[in-house]
Amino acid sequence: MRASKLAPKIRVLVGAVVAIGPGRADLLEEISRCGSISAAARRLGMSYRRAWLLVDAVNRAFRRPLVARATGGRGGGGARLTAQGEDALRLYRAIERKAARSVRGELGRLARNLRRSAR
Repeated sequence: MRASKLAPKIRVLVGAVVAIGPGRADLLEEISRCGSISAAARRLGMSYRRAWLLVDAVNRAFRRPLVARATGGRGGGGARLTAQGEDALRLYRAIERKAARSVRGELGRLARNLRRSAR
């Protein structure tokens, strides 16, 4: 197996609770692009309920909300990342890149011992 196909997955925990990880970061990115939790959920292939629960968990994990939600109505609802949300997402992606660079050699050596498919 090639090391380029391997990647570390970083989760930031507060105690036993995941504050942010790859899936939550992807959801934040899609909310930023779409301006909607439901549209972001559709793009990621998850239910609206799952996306809403993840947003709620992320907002509770941080001192200030990362996602601001507007309830539906005449103009429809919506969601956007707050300044804290944009900053947290940017920092998380930087952590991912730095972690991947720092373990590149070890992943290469590990890759030599892995099957092509873990199934």
